[in-house]
Amino acid sequence: MTDLEQYRAGLTGYCYRMLGASLEAEDAVQETFLRAWRKDGQRQGSLKSWLYAIATNICIDMLRSAQRRAVAMDIAEPSAAGTPFAQPLPDNTWTQPIPDARVLDPANVVAQRETIRMAFIAALQHLPPKQRAVLILREVLAWKADEVAELLDTSVASVNSALQRARATLATRPSPKPLDDDQQSTVERYMRAFTSYDLDTLITLLHEDATSSMPPFTWWMRGRDEIMAALRGAGPEAVCKISKFVPAGFANGAPVYGQYLEGRPFALQVYEVSGGLVTHTTTYLQAGHLFPLFGLRGDEFTGAASS
Repeated sequence: MTDLEQYRAGLTGYCYRMLGASLEAEDAVQETFLRAWRKDGQRQGSLKSWLYAIATNICIDMLRSAQRRAVAMDIAEPSAAGTPFAQPLPDNTWTQPIPDARVLDPANVVAQRETIRMAFIAALQHLPPKQRAVLILREVLAWKADEVAELLDTSVASVNSALQRARATLATRPSPKPLDDDQQSTVERYMRAFTSYDLDTLITLLHEDATSSMPPFTWWMRGRDEIMAALRGAGPEAVCKISKFVPAGFANGAPVYGQYLEGRPFALQVYEVSGGLVTHTTTYLQAGHLFPLFGLRGDEFTGAASS
């Protein structure tokens, strides 16, 4: 059978946008390849279209029995500094980060990054599965309406109607902020200030309306002042001195770091930047199972801290 690996990144990106979970997306692609291999003699039409049809059916089946994945801002009101954490919610509550390299074409990284921003992925989860598939295929992957109709075994009119409804739903959701060319430099400065507990510098690097969240807890904060109050309350030892941070490239178009506490995976830290300022920080706690996906050690790590 024709080599399927050439389609892996595109299919992984498609399944990730459909499911909102990196590990489930990888599983869906593996199942797509397995079914394609088993039924190769039954294929009709192009291999690419056939693979996406299989992947679509797998994703829709997975979504039938799953709850909608979300970000903290969709679940709870913002918390004030000093508010204790409630009980963590199950892992399948949350959208998961994914490495850019797993889903983006290296030749078109900049153009494609907006389509895996976490705000966009979270917004997609508000769409019914078939509307979600139509929007991704038409708006993100630029398939023609008749191609999508054939893939979904429906009419062009139904595809156009589903696309219109999906666009209307997304119009009510917050749009992701545009990427900034200097975002990596901003995050590196932020990390140097954070690991040295330099709050005077940190406050200059946070947008006044910045937000911060910590899945699997619904706790999240809005506003530079609240975030700074939380950092002051935590103190230097609790915040940074006992952690090591390892850069791990980009997740959903944003710089990501692995955080190790006492040599063990502790959290994935993702930083969104716009206009030279940090606009959102997500600390994915209890995320050790995702570390290998980002090329990070999932066991004990004793390397030097990153700055």
